[in-house]
Amino acid sequence: MKEVTINGITLPAVGIGTWNVGDHPSQRQDEIAAIQAGINAGARVVDTAEMYGNGRAERLVKDAIAPFDRGNLFLIDKVLPQNASARLLERSLDRSLQNVGTDYFDLYLLHWRGTVPLLETVTTMEEMVKKGKIRSWGVSNFDVSDLQELWALPNGDHCVANQDLYNLDERGIEFDLLPVMRAHRLPLIAYSPLAQGDSISGKLATNKVLQEIAANHQATIYQVMLAWTLREPGVLAIPKSGSAQHAQLNVQASSLEFTSDELKQLADTFPKPTSKQPLAVI
Repeated sequence: MKEVTINGITLPAVGIGTWNVGDHPSQRQDEIAAIQAGINAGARVVDTAEMYGNGRAERLVKDAIAPFDRGNLFLIDKVLPQNASARLLERSLDRSLQNVGTDYFDLYLLHWRGTVPLLETVTTMEEMVKKGKIRSWGVSNFDVSDLQELWALPNGDHCVANQDLYNLDERGIEFDLLPVMRAHRLPLIAYSPLAQGDSISGKLATNKVLQEIAANHQATIYQVMLAWTLREPGVLAIPKSGSAQHAQLNVQASSLEFTSDELKQLADTFPKPTSKQPLAVI
């Protein structure tokens, strides 16, 4: 199983995302079972956010992780940009901690940039670390210029991760963002690594190259997609799953290794960018 190190902690490279989780009461038990199956299969990271269903995802995570030892989990939460001020951040953090049923988050992210000055957010994040409410902080949906601005600030280099959209069909960050992050040894947390189950483009499930490679490994195309995001070190992928079976398959995908020919086929079919791309966000 591939691993990634964040804030000095080595973790399995496949975690569990929770976007849209908790939105439909009829699916609640299946979603709880999926999170628990992922953890039982070896995942340690659970990623959520105050924005997801106005706290519904956080409260579902609380129920899902209740049977597990908190010390074995790595919990990530995110603050909305309008709440990332000196006045509001701690209030949001406390609410999220209560929703998830924990007294600290391993990693707390600024969900995206807003109008609050970055220095104010960084300073407040540092205060939350000192108070023990978070173990580390990071950012999400940051591009190269955002990171450069962040790193120029006092304590800006304490950022331990950047979460961005990344999958086989969205490779824009490979042009400049990923190289810059790797040069600074900043891990990538890849969200939507399965292209939302192919619901965005709809073209992946029928792709012949993906189908052939999946057949070669007795895997699903989604396992191939997930393994592809992890083909190089320094990446944590956080796919969401609505079923226990899919959650187990996601974790197992971490062990899939491609041949050089397979990687070339994928690169030819889904070419990386040759110029700067606008940062993809969903």
